[in-house]
Amino acid sequence: MTQPLRPPRPATAAGSRTVEDRWEQFHRYGPYAVLTLATLVAAAAADLIMTRTEMYAAGPLVAAAYGLQLWWRRARPRTAAGAPAGVVYYVTRTVLAFALSWLNPFFSIYAALGYFDVEPLMPKRFVRAGLLATALTLAGSQSGGLPPASLMNWVAFGALYLVNTTLALFFWQVGMREEEKARFQAETIAELERTNLRLEEAMAENAALHDQLLVQAREAGIDDERRRLAAEIHDTLAQGLTGIIAQLQVVTSLADRDPETARLHLERAAALARHSLGEARRSVHNLAPAALDHDELTGALEKAVAAWAEQHRVRADFTVTGTVEPVHDEIAATLLRIAGEALANAGRHAGASRVGVTLSFMGDELTLDVRDDGRGFDPAAAAPADRTGGFGLGGMRARAERIAGAVEVESEPGGGTAVSARVPLVRHP
Repeated sequence: MTQPLRPPRPATAAGSRTVEDRWEQFHRYGPYAVLTLATLVAAAAADLIMTRTEMYAAGPLVAAAYGLQLWWRRARPRTAAGAPAGVVYYVTRTVLAFALSWLNPFFSIYAALGYFDVEPLMPKRFVRAGLLATALTLAGSQSGGLPPASLMNWVAFGALYLVNTTLALFFWQVGMREEEKARFQAETIAELERTNLRLEEAMAENAALHDQLLVQAREAGIDDERRRLAAEIHDTLAQGLTGIIAQLQVVTSLADRDPETARLHLERAAALARHSLGEARRSVHNLAPAALDHDELTGALEKAVAAWAEQHRVRADFTVTGTVEPVHDEIAATLLRIAGEALANAGRHAGASRVGVTLSFMGDELTLDVRDDGRGFDPAAAAPADRTGGFGLGGMRARAERIAGAVEVESEPGGGTAVSARVPLVRHP
């Protein structure tokens, strides 16, 4: 049995265009061909199943059917799906096909067109009615013609009508589901296209942000390198020059009274100048402090504490706790710089009589503590680094943070000062 058909939903746009064109050609010329075929077959069998009166009646009906098709060919391009003109065409054609099939069952060939265009022509609520009417005509012709001539013909008609309607409604439901599926797929594809477009826009925006971040990272790297070099200069040249100035001041005050002591301080000033020059050169080449050239961190710290104690004539003790391990050069250089800055601050500002430096190996961490019994200060009120002062606490914190460490300061006026630097223990490769 013929069932209601719809144009398939092909996968490609080119294939869709081809199928749609073929269906367009069928709806434009197919009814003429089908009507002509039905008329020829019916005419061939007319002498067997039609009376002369039925033949005379069939002629005008066939002419009316051709006229209906000519009218519809002109009206169809201007008619939307489900429009009144389409309903009039479908109903009129169905009535003509039923009347012709009543006269000659072979005209059911023409009636079968009702399965092909019922959905686009009829409103959705009348589609079932169109299918049932077409099935009625086909079942009558399949059972031997209308009206049924005998009880057996009536039984056959009922059975065939049930089969026709069941198949017609079944295939119509299948077609509806396929159409819904195709619509869902089309919406999904459209949504994916919109998503891809948004992703492309996001990728373009991310590329622009990436370029911007590269610029910012480059600028941040330049700023960080400037701060590092400034800290290096402060920890080498500035501290050295401060020591030289202190020695020369002593020389100035003792030049006339104690030439031998003045000469000793001049020698110390010269040694400090040579040491500062060497540190300046090493800072330019981004090398570790000179003290680490020949000693590990513990030895370099011990010598730095001893040199500071001799320079400032203040008791300074150095202690190591835990199991000593070789430390990465960058970690060692950072702790040595922090210790030098903390001792320099104690010598310049604290007025301490005793200083203690402790290096603690604590598993995966290193802790450096520098304590003095000086006059102390309020850490919250400490002045930030500027062009006239040192880097002080800010410089020590920046150095520690650069290697994922931290510096804490505990102090109060009259209560001494404790500087604690905690950094990860990265062992020497």
